[in-house]
Amino acid sequence: MEWRGRRGSRNVEDRRGMGRAGAGGVGIVGMLAILAVGYFFGIDISPIVGGLEQGSPSGEPRELTAEEKESGQFVSVVLADTEEVWARVLPEQAGEQYADPGLVMFSGIDSSACGTAQSAMGPFYCPNDRKIYLDTDFFRTMSQKMGAGGDFAYAYVIAHEVGHHVQNQLGILSQTMQARQQSNQATANRISVLTELQADCFAGVWASHASQQFNSIDEGDIDEAINAAAAVGDDTLMEKAGRAPMPDAFTHGSAAQRQDWFKRGFSSGQMGQCDTFKAAGI
Repeated sequence: MEWRGRRGSRNVEDRRGMGRAGAGGVGIVGMLAILAVGYFFGIDISPIVGGLEQGSPSGEPRELTAEEKESGQFVSVVLADTEEVWARVLPEQAGEQYADPGLVMFSGIDSSACGTAQSAMGPFYCPNDRKIYLDTDFFRTMSQKMGAGGDFAYAYVIAHEVGHHVQNQLGILSQTMQARQQSNQATANRISVLTELQADCFAGVWASHASQQFNSIDEGDIDEAINAAAAVGDDTLMEKAGRAPMPDAFTHGSAAQRQDWFKRGFSSGQMGQCDTFKAAGI
């Protein structure tokens, strides 16, 4: 993915130099927060980062490393790409004007309008303030622990969270949250999976248009995204945690499902091909 030297977004807030969390376990309260936020809006990586301890920010400013500065520039360019694509695609395909989301980069622990943000949550979207929260160390986790490295793999993660923002704008998130609250656990899980798979499909729609619009994406990049979609499948995360995959407990979809819906969005470039709920008979 060619991203260096390109325009960045003005909607990025970098809090990484404001202090980081110390080491140690998230504890019961922390883990419940992780599961709650990840369950609704993000990529729950708690199965592969267990054993971390709850820390508190030092509160002392620090200089960002060269790697952090580069990852910040990368995130800003990817977010700008999503802004340009969705500003055109959403009005054309859904009749809605696109409102840019914000993106907050943090280190270790932070606060959001949806509660505490911790690294073990993975990236997540908070509909209450319409912001994406991302600890850029997650990219290292993807590469070293999940076998899903590469610039476009990381771009897919951002695009997935932007997909949740698109769902929020269209009123889909509020409908699915209400439906889940009124359902039993198995049905609530199924609705959550369909919500996540639609965000994957929207990420594919973005990738399709970004490839044409910016000419910065090649076939190898798409392979990286497809590999990343598999790496964050519920079955993959459960297996890495030493657990047998339990489909009834899935909240984000299997590796195969996440790959399939991303590819559906990419091959069509059409939001209309992303109705996971209709495909499931809901």
